[in-house]
Amino acid sequence: MRKQYLSAPLPFVGQKRMYIKDFKEVLKQFPDDAVYVDLFGGSGLLSHITKWEKPDATVIYNDFDNYSQRLNNIERTNALLAEIREIVGNFPRRERLSPEIREKILHLLDEEGKNGFMDYITLSTSLMFSMKYATDLDGLKKESFYNTVRQSNYVCDGYLDGLQVVSCDYKELVAKYRNIQNVVYLVDPPYLSTEVGTYRMRWRLSDYLDVLSVLVGSSYIYFTSDKSDILELCQWLGKNHWGGNPFAEAGQKSMHRTMNYSSSYTDIMLYKTVFNKAT
Repeated sequence: MRKQYLSAPLPFVGQKRMYIKDFKEVLKQFPDDAVYVDLFGGSGLLSHITKWEKPDATVIYNDFDNYSQRLNNIERTNALLAEIREIVGNFPRRERLSPEIREKILHLLDEEGKNGFMDYITLSTSLMFSMKYATDLDGLKKESFYNTVRQSNYVCDGYLDGLQVVSCDYKELVAKYRNIQNVVYLVDPPYLSTEVGTYRMRWRLSDYLDVLSVLVGSSYIYFTSDKSDILELCQWLGKNHWGGNPFAEAGQKSMHRTMNYSSSYTDIMLYKTVFNKAT
């Protein structure tokens, strides 16, 4: 039986699991048979939910960060975590691991890394506290280890079913689908002024502004935060007639997020349809 995932099967910075309820509600305003192009697919969660909610739709998942490679190696990752659990043994949960245990784990990963792909992002979540990730062995070697080892296997059965998976620059997809009717862009770029260490892209302000050109005249669901000041910038552009505001008349849903006792921000989802839902 096909399973609906409400969070990505493997860890990924910026996945929209907290937005799933609102995202589903917003999707109802868009056609059931549209072409949904997930320009910055990330973990694929938005693509997965879109295909689940609209089975007749064509959903393009741009896996620019090679998340599917991590999914394809999930059994290998589970096997490594089983070995790590044995090394850790009965060491107290969430306590800092001893130097001896840490060295044994690093030796295991060093040796296994010689035999093929390693999902360091997933493995590091079992050795470091939440919101901290390492993308390679060198990154892990710089960190203290804690017993946060996952006690169950990861599963991803059917997660990508029905999706068209591609991996390319988002501009290639825009060029391909720009003149096709019934297209909806799902746009979730790494947030401006936010840590993007686990993403492959390295963006500047101009890159974020380039994305806004995709929204003009298009149907879209776009994600940002109040840390980026993108909304304020677009309002200024529209007010001063510098190309208009792509978010004019867009719907909006917001969610306050707390990172820690001294840090918080607001997630923002904007959406607009330029065609009748019954089309």
